[in-house]
Amino acid sequence: MKLRPLRFLVSGLVLVLGALSWAAAAEPIRPKVVVVAMFEAGNDTGDRPGEFQYWVEREKLTQVLPFPQGYRDLRLNADGTVLGVVTGVGTAKSAATIMALGMDPRFDFSKTYWLVAGIAGIDAADGSLGSAVWAEWVVDGDLGHEIDAREMPAGWTTGFIPLRKKKPYEPPADRSEGEAYRLDPGFVEWAYQLTKDTPLADTEGMQRRRALYPGFPNAQRPPLVMKGDTLSSMTYWHGKLLNQWANDWVKYFSDGQGNYVTTAMEDTGTLQALTFLAKAKRADVQRVLVLRTASNFDMQPPGGDAAESLSGEKLGPGYSAYLPALDAAHRVGSVVVHELVKNWATYEKTVPKK
Repeated sequence: MKLRPLRFLVSGLVLVLGALSWAAAAEPIRPKVVVVAMFEAGNDTGDRPGEFQYWVEREKLTQVLPFPQGYRDLRLNADGTVLGVVTGVGTAKSAATIMALGMDPRFDFSKTYWLVAGIAGIDAADGSLGSAVWAEWVVDGDLGHEIDAREMPAGWTTGFIPLRKKKPYEPPADRSEGEAYRLDPGFVEWAYQLTKDTPLADTEGMQRRRALYPGFPNAQRPPLVMKGDTLSSMTYWHGKLLNQWANDWVKYFSDGQGNYVTTAMEDTGTLQALTFLAKAKRADVQRVLVLRTASNFDMQPPGGDAAESLSGEKLGPGYSAYLPALDAAHRVGSVVVHELVKNWATYEKTVPKK
């Protein structure tokens, strides 16, 4: 009788070890594309959408995969070719979620393409509401030193100073801590050329908002697909003075090659995680695209007030182009996803480029 508990313990251990062996031997899921969204307003389907919902509904991401180590459960389509993940808002959550996903033993991402698709503010000097913007440079807006602008030396345009520098924009720019990432230019150009003629939705509300920006011809255009670089920061900033800082900051960290167009909050976190995962041979950081679509302008209209502009867009009735921007992210991004999946025999081996 005294041996029965030991027998039960041994039997249980055998069952556990057997289950672990089966899990280790199971064939991993190899998605062709991971769609990375940053937030969802409510449920994954059936209510007011966030960045994830159109992808779930339109791409039929019907399989729900538990993901307790990340921000939100994953979604997979029936044949396992397209996986959807929501990172959570900000670079901290995006880095943590993508790292957790990349290390998940259920998956093999060694040949997977990653499409970051989300909404953003847009520089009225460059683009219009509802536009879809492919980024080549992704610059971080948080890493640095700062003194209050009211105490900065005369002649400085900002109190925000690059990390390990003594004054703003002191050359040379240092990207060693993840201050900026450059995506594969040929791959970005391929995505742009593939999607540049995609029709995008326009609304009377967007037209009324655009009309408040006289003197900004690019802001007056109907929405379009374009190329332009993006800035990621944990702080949701707004206003023409910070817009000038964003332009200068992106120009500095891209050695004059980049042009700031959109502002968002997560993409450098995602790229930092993918960079580390690439070193561990868990992902290929050359297979990443970032698509940001314009839900609002990043600054007040001429003669307007920055605080009123911010509260009207973010805290009032909502972004001028919220739903059209969500639609544009899927409408443009899905063209790339479908092409990669359809011609996987080619793209598994070779990253497309123009």
